[in-house]
Amino acid sequence: MNIAANLGPALTLEVADADSIAKLRHQAEGCTRCDLYKNATQIVFGEGSDKAEIVLVGEQPGDREDIAGRPFVGPAGRLLDHCLEDAGLDRERCYVTNAVKHFKFTPRGKRRLHAKPNAGEIRRCAWWLGAELNILQPKLVVALGASALYALLGPKAKLTPERGHILQPRNHPPVLVTIHPSFLLRIRDEEEKQRQRQAFVSDLHKAAEFPSR
Repeated sequence: MNIAANLGPALTLEVADADSIAKLRHQAEGCTRCDLYKNATQIVFGEGSDKAEIVLVGEQPGDREDIAGRPFVGPAGRLLDHCLEDAGLDRERCYVTNAVKHFKFTPRGKRRLHAKPNAGEIRRCAWWLGAELNILQPKLVVALGASALYALLGPKAKLTPERGHILQPRNHPPVLVTIHPSFLLRIRDEEEKQRQRQAFVSDLHKAAEFPSR
């Protein structure tokens, strides 16, 4: 296990005050902490058991998630489900959420194209992510992609050199670093896609093997 003692998390010291995920979700429904709520259909909060041992953190909801109001229900979410199964990681052990809870997009005709959230938006939404972690008290957090990693560990943590490693920040659960499943969907070369998928499954397998309660 790598020790990330010097990494400063983007999670703020101040987080939303709630004693259950249900209450926290209700509070978040009226969130205006950044401007993303103005164009999104609705907030997309995390979901899963209040006793989840592992929290999977993505970047932000996509178009499908924004419409459904649920995280990881689009193509990347379906791929994540398949990879979790291949890794032997039971979804009952997991809670899935995002670093940013509203869909950020650029209109292109009738389509809404994904736009990466900026550092300020991630920091403001850390109010909710920090509260989710405080309530759940997971054994392990999985950072799916660079935005999730930034939200959890700040700007000094970099995805490529830390991928596959489990980092231990101060006063927070251990963080396993890996890619976001949407990365796999963007790879055109089939051989490279299969190689990267196997590496992703291998990363998730480390979460599956992580000590349970």
